[in-house]
This record gives sequence, C-alpha cells and structure tokens, in this order.
Amino acid sequence: MHEHTESSFLSPILELNNIEVVYNDVVLVLHGVSLSVPPRGIVAMLGANGAGKSTTLKAISGLLGAEDGAVTRGDILFEGNSIRGLEPDLIVRRGIFQVMEGRRIVEDMTVIENLKLGAYSRPGHPPQNDFDEVFNYFPRLKERTGLAGYLSGGEQQMLALGRALMAKPKLILMDEPSMGLSPLLVQEVFSIIHTISVERNIPILLVEQNSAAALRHADYGYVMENGKIVLEGTRDELVNNEDIREFYLGSGGNDARRSFKDLKTYKRRKRWL
Repeated sequence: MHEHTESSFLSPILELNNIEVVYNDVVLVLHGVSLSVPPRGIVAMLGANGAGKSTTLKAISGLLGAEDGAVTRGDILFEGNSIRGLEPDLIVRRGIFQVMEGRRIVEDMTVIENLKLGAYSRPGHPPQNDFDEVFNYFPRLKERTGLAGYLSGGEQQMLALGRALMAKPKLILMDEPSMGLSPLLVQEVFSIIHTISVERNIPILLVEQNSAAALRHADYGYVMENGKIVLEGTRDELVNNEDIREFYLGSGGNDARRSFKDLKTYKRRKRWL
C-alpha cells in the first residue's frame, strides 16, 4: 500500500484547465478536461478505448499537430507556466517526456543508441553514470547488445522507460505500458514504474486500460468517458467505488458494461487545491 505524503498538498507540477481538443477543425474530442498532477507520485487516467486518454497526453506533450488536432480552449500549465501551443521539442526541454503507446523504439538501432536518443535534448554527451542508472533498473538490457528490434515486448517496454530516464525528466507521461505484455510482465513493469517514481521523485501521469494494474500503484486517478472526466479520487476511493468495481475491475457480474453517463450520483472532487 502506498501512503499519501505531503506532496498531495503542494502546488501541482501539471494542471489542465478546462481544455478542449478539436481534430480537423470539426471533431470535438475533449470536452473541458481539467486535472492535476502533484510534484510526486503516480496519477492514473482510466477509461475505455476511445475515451480521450491518449489525446489528453498528446495535448500535454504537443503532439496533436501531427494528427491535425489542436487545443482550442483552456490552458495547460507546467510548473505554473503555460505550455499550450509549444512545439514538442521545447516541451521535452522543459522536462516532460512521453513514453508512447506501443513503445516506439527504433528497431534497427542498438539498446545504447536508443538510450542516447533519450538524451538528445540535453547538452553534450550523456555520462556513463546515466547508462548505469538505467541498467540498474533494467539489468536485462545491459545483456542485450544486438538491435532493439530483437528484444522481447517486455524488454522493449523497459528500453522505452530507460530512454525516458535518459532525458532526466521532471514529469513522465506513459501511454498504455501494459499493452501486449503477459500478466507476469505487466506486474514487473508496473513495479519498476512505481520504484522509479519513488526513488527518483518523478511524478508520472499514466494512461492505462488495465485498471486493476494501474490502481495497484497509482496514488490518485481520473476516469474518462467520451472526452470528459466523469469521476476522480484517491486510489482507495476508486478501488472501493462500486461503479469502478463493476465497470473497470470486473467484479460487477456479467451484465453488459453501462456508461457513466447513466449515473446521477457521482461527485466531481478536486484535490491538491
């Protein structure tokens, strides 16, 4: 179990204030999304496929433009300063690094070459100590000297995480880290994510469809549906919420999954005020 710390009451490192995202100038994907990430700990974004979780991460990291999307309303604040509209490379230099869905490693480059890519935003060549720190978390990668494309799915996810660490980030965004992994590997990867967040004091905003795995390690969570935040709370509040248990944790019987839109009783709660 993770204990809440004083970080929960400090100023958030990241704030989304009522943002809307439109694709191709006509398709409204996010409808007034607001959320906060504290300076330490793991925040999970839960929800079905297509709920808008990945779009939220892309809005933060400046990647919407590659898909003809844009933030058309609201603001995104990182360390108290607006980053809305900044180019992705400038956002990385500010300290935000996104681990993309599907890992997105460079398959025809070696492990070391992939790790060096993670440090591209930093001046000079990364010292050997930076590589040693990555291999301390992922000793399996040190043994892999061939091309990254030959790594297993779990090893590729570890490499993607290691590449993020090479950037010396202040905030990590993670999109579906469990995708394509066996249950045993999912447990291992999430355990490492939690260890990194605690030991390196790096806050993590995590998008994950495997709600049970995410809530085992998150400190706080938001539930998205149809481009909106429909529920939020601490890990314990969400785990013990009857609707969360039914819709996302598989303990509500075999009835067809209902929508949060049908609920009249959920309460929007704000934390880290």
